[in-house]
Amino acid sequence: INMPTVAEYTQFPLQMWGKVLSKVKKAVVFMDDKCAETLHWSGGAAALFEAGAKNVKQFSSFEACSADEPKAVFVVSTLLKGRTIDIIKDVISLSHFQYCVVITTVAHSVHLVANHVSVEMDGNPVFEQFEEKLCEWMGNMNYTAEVLHVPVVLAPVSQHLILSPQFAQLFPLLSPDLDTINAKRPEKKRFASLGDVDLNSLPAELQIEVKHLASALNSMFETTGTRAESFAVGPMSRIIAGELANHPQAKNRRKTAQNKASIIFIDRTMDLTGAVGHHGDNLVEKIFTVLKPLPGHVTDVQVDMLELTALQRSPLTQNILAPGCLAQSESSAARSLWEAMLTSKQKEAVLEVRRQLVEAAGKEKLPIKMSMGRVTPDQLCSYVQPFQGSRGALESHSGVLQLGLATAQTLRHPSLARWDACLAFERLLLQALGDADFPSVLRQLLPLMKPREGEGVSGSGRGADECSPDELVLLLVYLYSLADEATPTDRENEEEELERLERELIGALTLVVTKEVELSPLLQKLTGCSSPEELTMACAHSAMERMFETLRGLSQSRDQLKQLRSVYTPSDGIHQANYRPFLRQILEEVFNPDRPECPDIEHIMFMKVSRPHPRDNPVLFLFLVGGVTPSELRLIKEAVSALKPATQVLVLATRLLRPTDVPELLFATRRLTPDIGV
Repeated sequence: INMPTVAEYTQFPLQMWGKVLSKVKKAVVFMDDKCAETLHWSGGAAALFEAGAKNVKQFSSFEACSADEPKAVFVVSTLLKGRTIDIIKDVISLSHFQYCVVITTVAHSVHLVANHVSVEMDGNPVFEQFEEKLCEWMGNMNYTAEVLHVPVVLAPVSQHLILSPQFAQLFPLLSPDLDTINAKRPEKKRFASLGDVDLNSLPAELQIEVKHLASALNSMFETTGTRAESFAVGPMSRIIAGELANHPQAKNRRKTAQNKASIIFIDRTMDLTGAVGHHGDNLVEKIFTVLKPLPGHVTDVQVDMLELTALQRSPLTQNILAPGCLAQSESSAARSLWEAMLTSKQKEAVLEVRRQLVEAAGKEKLPIKMSMGRVTPDQLCSYVQPFQGSRGALESHSGVLQLGLATAQTLRHPSLARWDACLAFERLLLQALGDADFPSVLRQLLPLMKPREGEGVSGSGRGADECSPDELVLLLVYLYSLADEATPTDRENEEEELERLERELIGALTLVVTKEVELSPLLQKLTGCSSPEELTMACAHSAMERMFETLRGLSQSRDQLKQLRSVYTPSDGIHQANYRPFLRQILEEVFNPDRPECPDIEHIMFMKVSRPHPRDNPVLFLFLVGGVTPSELRLIKEAVSALKPATQVLVLATRLLRPTDVPELLFATRRLTPDIGV
């Protein structure tokens, strides 16, 4: 048996894009945002132009082509149904195509499910019927139409991380979702817990989403000839792992495949503390938090490129200068710098940024003032500026320069000081949990819930020291995710006290939110209002009530587990109380040879076989359903180098998380009915 390496799997997305690129010669390419984001990490638009594409346009009914553009390629992340078909028809009817290729990331088998066809079928009838439709719309049955499935779903974001941005909204279900599912079922058939819910009991949209993801992972294992043993921690993970293990091709691979791997799916809800906390000593987490997202993207941010030009800052320059970004796959120097930024401690990462900028300037013989000691944003910018005058130097080093500018812009960002303020408060709350019951600890948040004075300016009395509504929401998630770790006291009275306190908190938060001069992106999503003028007291109040309904269930997410029930170590009088990352506990269970088998890492099997151990195979995938944080990537890297397993570890996740993503996924995402483009 040949030993598979992690590189084989990070190459898979590029192989899939290769299939798309082979179709784009002399074509205008129409691509939806989700596919564009995946391509962004696999060579970007440059790859399309190098393959001979004439132009790239947004997948939209408002786009079309002129008479001298007879060939179109559509790349979509959705089912060929409903809205998606309408857009394709609109574009074709406004253009003069004679040759159309439609590429969807959704497998034909999933199209059959979506069309309620339960029998096995030969060929791809859904795609063939659509080819005829395309010829009809082009106006001539002799024109050429091709419809095919290519799973361009995975993005190789680093050597050890693959994301699936198409599934960025996929998130494990929470207790309010269980209530919604049960409300539609007869009383005798209601589920007692989320762990009892099976795939067929989920709404059709979510079933399609799960099958789409499982089929994309199946394609990766099929292409690389891998038989994967599936394991799961958490209800949503169990459903996805079951769907993958049950795939007809997976059953064949058990007999024939050469490569072996283990994949452990883990629900993000098993550890929300780690996802909203500010303990991640990580540069990329901060870059993601303070820089604006790249439009249409979940993962990347906008880097201001003004310092690389001779332009003066003015309202005019904002519209003429395209932003830079973090996805720099062209140069190996930029790739290794990105790797360091993503998985090192902040101080080491910042030193590496400086080293690479100095090295790039040296290669180009550009004059820079060397200085040792602490790295400052101004110093980093002074290393970037000499590149302004030299176009050749700019082109050769543009990747490292963009990562350098992203770092400088983050380090000098006014809101960065709030990161440490949140961290300090989280540490206080952690200590308090060991000494008091939950309501007493929660009460400590009340004094923070005051409307902000002035515009976050420290000159106006209390501006910069005050918690923003976003931060208050993060602290609430942090605390509720740890509610079970608090010291229990006299139960009956505690319940009543908690209810009273929650009503006070809801009232206080409602007031805070309605007094905001500008609504943050998170508040807009929580309240469904885009401006303070729209936001009524009643609307804010009901948004806060809904939020607390979800918060209450967060501490129960690990209740089904037998062993890994805690992410908290109380103080022992010598050491402070601290947070124990769930992922580190999982890796210790998997790779520590002295540990007996962990009952919480469930093996998904369809035949009576002796249970394999996740560490038995040369490659282990950790799939985080709901996202992974950059500091968790470092933690995984450190745990693997400490435990020195014979196994290589590759992380897969639906997205790379910044703290504020979590409240959006908890309180403002349609988890049960995702938008599948129909």
